[in-house]
Amino acid sequence: MKQRSKFSQEQQQNAAGEIRQQAVPEFATSDELLRFDASQTAVPPQIAERLKQSAAGLPPPPRPWWKKLFGPR
Repeated sequence: MKQRSKFSQEQQQNAAGEIRQQAVPEFATSDELLRFDASQTAVPPQIAERLKQSAAGLPPPPRPWWKKLFGPR
């Protein structure tokens, strides 16, 4: 004898569709995809330390043109 599941086939398909929709986000732009990926990916501590050391040697970014024009208040 065949065993019947508690859910009908339609209910199982609906449940599977809901899981698929939750698991696969859609992104409007590639920037959104990269931000999402960066938030989900942990940076190894050794690489984070090397990045900090590399960034410490960089000069500060130039002042924006509007700050040069209007000056500090």
